[in-house]
Amino acid sequence: MPLLGGIRPPIAILCVLILALAGLTAKVLGPGKNTVVSQAVLSSQQYFAEDGAIALRASIDERVTDLERTATALSSGDPVEPERILADLSQAYQKWTGTTVLDLESGEVLAARGETIPLSWLDKSVLSGDQALTPRMVRLETGDVRLMTMALLDWQDRPQQILIASSGLSVPALNLGPFRSMAVVAQGGEILGTAGFERAAALNSDQERKELAFLHKQMSRLSEQASVRTEQHPVRAKEPGARGYPGVSGTLVGGEYNGRVTTAGYASLSSSDPEEKKSVAAGLGLTVVAMLPVVMQEATEGERELFGLAAAGVLILLGLLAVVVLWTALQRPVLRLFLESRRLARGDLTRPVSVPRWGEPARIGQALERLRRQLRDDEDGGAQDASPPARRKILIGGRGPLVLTAVVLLLWCVPVGLLLNRTDGSVSVPSTMVNDQRERTDLIADRLRRALNEAQADLVSTSQLIGAEDTAGAEKALKAVLTQHTRYQALYVVGENGEVGARAGADPHAWSAEEEPVPVRVTGKGGKQPVIQAAAPVAGQKGSTLVGEIRVEFLNSLLNRPGLGEVRVVDSAAETIAASDGFLAFEKLPRRALTDLVRAGNVQVGAGPVENALFLREGKGVTVAAAAPFSGGGVTADIGWTVVSWQDAQRFEIAAYEREDRSILAGMLGFAAVILCLGWIYLVVVRPLRAIAAGAEKLADGDLKTVLYPRYQDEVGAVVRSLELLRQQAQAHRLNQTRRLAEPPSGVGRR
Repeated sequence: MPLLGGIRPPIAILCVLILALAGLTAKVLGPGKNTVVSQAVLSSQQYFAEDGAIALRASIDERVTDLERTATALSSGDPVEPERILADLSQAYQKWTGTTVLDLESGEVLAARGETIPLSWLDKSVLSGDQALTPRMVRLETGDVRLMTMALLDWQDRPQQILIASSGLSVPALNLGPFRSMAVVAQGGEILGTAGFERAAALNSDQERKELAFLHKQMSRLSEQASVRTEQHPVRAKEPGARGYPGVSGTLVGGEYNGRVTTAGYASLSSSDPEEKKSVAAGLGLTVVAMLPVVMQEATEGERELFGLAAAGVLILLGLLAVVVLWTALQRPVLRLFLESRRLARGDLTRPVSVPRWGEPARIGQALERLRRQLRDDEDGGAQDASPPARRKILIGGRGPLVLTAVVLLLWCVPVGLLLNRTDGSVSVPSTMVNDQRERTDLIADRLRRALNEAQADLVSTSQLIGAEDTAGAEKALKAVLTQHTRYQALYVVGENGEVGARAGADPHAWSAEEEPVPVRVTGKGGKQPVIQAAAPVAGQKGSTLVGEIRVEFLNSLLNRPGLGEVRVVDSAAETIAASDGFLAFEKLPRRALTDLVRAGNVQVGAGPVENALFLREGKGVTVAAAAPFSGGGVTADIGWTVVSWQDAQRFEIAAYEREDRSILAGMLGFAAVILCLGWIYLVVVRPLRAIAAGAEKLADGDLKTVLYPRYQDEVGAVVRSLELLRQQAQAHRLNQTRRLAEPPSGVGRR
């Protein structure tokens, strides 16, 4: 018999699957190791570190792009005095701690502003080769580390000049909350900048100072571990097929102090999309580490964990009962038929056939017994064939044992999948998750505000460069800006009378001059999508304005972050402008509670609006929501926008939700095993037996012309082959009987 043929393989596989599922149930639902920190809290720290790395990468890349674009635009025009270059640069951007213009031939400093930039690091290797003019990290005499960004100023018939801008490598201005700290770490574990330890000056007790010293040591130790882990390749650091953050990220658990354990998330700086152009910041080898001390998790309830062991034991008992039913009602009768049919086919007709008690095997057994009597020419064979008593009985079909087995196994699958470990609205969610939701939402709001400020600053810088250009030259400059920055969908110059002059990109929308010019505005109400316009006056052209339309898709990409749920940007009327998922332009928020949360966040408290977060318990579900209005500096500080986020708490890796998910998974796996094995038995055993029973009964009734073809190479197929041999024997037997009747009796006609 083939390895996978017949009745025995599916029953054996069902036994194996039941034992495996019982072991899995006992493992995932039974007693487990006591973790000091919830996995949801650790994942949240990882997401926070990734957000910080993305913000730092975007900040560094933006500085490099702005400086290079400014240098390219200056080099393409008439020569500009060094002092004027630095003045215009500081007017458009306030992101550098110091700027310098240096003559390359003589090495003379032509102009300098802000922090003094040391030049001892500037050598031939910096100015030549494949890595020429790439950003470098330089340590000052004070011990601080600065990122030096360089760009070449090259005018015809004038010596080349180099524009150098220095900036700090501190953590981006994030809302870290009252206890979290963050660090920027170089290769080797050296900490270049920290944030969150500023409260040291406010400490009043020795206990608080000891705790702060402990956290400093933990940050140093965890930073060293993170720097080692981020040196591996991003593809090798993840599970096969895993997606998400393109760089290396993960979590760490540190020491315990005063009932709280330090947790950390780390993330290396990497390009936002590996298929796009390489990120300058990604090549610096920096890592962002976010550390948060959290209260140690209490031990899980022992009673719930015993449910898993009890469920595994019940599954084994029910599985044993199901296997006994299948063995008694199907496997044993089929094997008996196989042996009896083979015995008859070999010519052993002396012993009566052992007929099974029910189902199709009983019908086949009765037909075999009738065939045996016909082949033996029993005197009572005709009477037996005329009205066989067994054929008048109501027999249980082969589908009956399958239905009974399915019911027995579903008695375990349904309660485990639908009733065991069910949760409701009373599930306890760590307060850390609410705080992280609020702070990450505030981080998204800060990123969005900075992106809009950068867009408007780019327009200010570009407007100064195109002020003296003609239309053709202005369009060339606008196309260059549009190519470098994917945030714009259109750039155009609007005159005093409202007419559009130089333009690049998509078709412009209407722009109306206002008495109080608004640098960033939203229009397009009633259309398919909002129109976000940023503007800057064109230098030297009275009444002319450079307008840049920002793509909504660009804003949507800033909102799409894992572990944050659905994120939307709404205006002062709580109408949607951008979202991480699909949305309708200017639609309202889906819940009234979210609208109230947005309004509460915009209430002026102290210096201005503040971010808020809360639990929404509706029915059996729990939702964590947060709202962060735009605040801080820049032209968009008072734009009135708010970033609101919410997500179902079931997405958190909390023990209660994990147990519920595992219970559902166990029930589904059990249901799949029932469908697989019982369906297998029905297709290869029960259904063929029904056809064989009908054929065997016709054969016993005298139909010797229908040939029986075996379709399976198993016990069922062997029974069919034996029936075909019996049919041939019956044909030969009948032919012999006919010949004997046709021959004259012995001695007739003799004298």
